[in-house]
Amino acid sequence: MNIVEPIRDNNKLEDILNYLKMTNTRNYLLFLLGLYTGLRVSDILQLQVKHVINKDHLRIKEKKTNKYKTIKLNRILKKELDNYVVDKNDYEYLIANSKTGLNPITRQQAYRIIRETCERFGVENTGTHSLRKTFGYNYYNKTKNIAVLQNIFNHSDPSITLKYIGINQDTISSAYDSMRYF
Repeated sequence: MNIVEPIRDNNKLEDILNYLKMTNTRNYLLFLLGLYTGLRVSDILQLQVKHVINKDHLRIKEKKTNKYKTIKLNRILKKELDNYVVDKNDYEYLIANSKTGLNPITRQQAYRIIRETCERFGVENTGTHSLRKTFGYNYYNKTKNIAVLQNIFNHSDPSITLKYIGINQDTISSAYDSMRYF
């Protein structure tokens, strides 16, 4: 089984977002939703225009946990969503597989989009959880607040969250790098 990693290089992440913004707005929104909400792809794919239009918050029922979650929309994400939904109907999916917006793309399509886009920019070991992990990785590196992140991800223990976002591996790698005998 492949290990899926967060996107750790923010310069590459910025390049990816700029590329997607210029080439495919739907895929750009897929990335933004993952990066700014920390939602699982399965939850992102269920979002419709009616969930975001003229709103500052998302309220969803997570597929995996069956728990309700309220997410404040970051100002950058809100602006991009507002622009994206201007000419769309309430029933349309944000990450639609067609021009009609009647169905979302599949999880497999999302996987291919994320993986192929990241590979184009030399980012390896990515998959559908990479955007969620990137959210967590960057939040933790900015705040060091593992308790909030654990709550956001609905993890039962901080060690699970640290392992999930790759901080444990970073710490282990740094330990090896720091060893100097002479």
